[in-house]
Amino acid sequence: MPAQSLPVRDGSFHFRLLQQYLILLKNYPILTKSVTSGILSALGNLLSQYSEARKKAKSGNPVNEIDVAGAARYAIFGLIITGPVSHFFYQLMEVWMPTTDPLCIVKRLLLDRLVFAPGFLLIFYVAMNILEAKGWDDFERKMRKSYWTALKMNWKVWTPFTFININFVPVQFRVLFANMIALFWYAYLATVRK
Repeated sequence: MPAQSLPVRDGSFHFRLLQQYLILLKNYPILTKSVTSGILSALGNLLSQYSEARKKAKSGNPVNEIDVAGAARYAIFGLIITGPVSHFFYQLMEVWMPTTDPLCIVKRLLLDRLVFAPGFLLIFYVAMNILEAKGWDDFERKMRKSYWTALKMNWKVWTPFTFININFVPVQFRVLFANMIALFWYAYLATVRK
């Protein structure tokens, strides 16, 4: 009996969602990556809040309500900064270090880990300080208290994922791949910056 293919409209919800994402990614790459970054960044913040609420509840402490403004700040950061900056960084990396370069794997990893990661983390701290309407003193305090700790954790956590992302994931999916990992990373940052 010959195999019969199904029309796309009969496909599963997940398949249709992926198909729509791919169409948007092709037609509007920066906007699609930015919106995806915004959504996943906000979810990372909400994940952090949920995790903290569970810890407080277990220890018998009062649980705070969900900080919608905090999630909105992360969404804004993802939308305006993470999506576009990551898109252009990965595109430029392809031009600066093409796969024809025998050392491209090492160069890409070093560029990302030693230049992009520290700079992007600094941008995160600055942007969050502005979005929280905090002053310079608060920014300095958070930088002294947690920047170096967060950067070292970034190097530990992100290095294997970055290696996979910049060397094996097609360039159009790198921001999405990084955003999936960042979902948990932003949960960590939301906790460590307090």
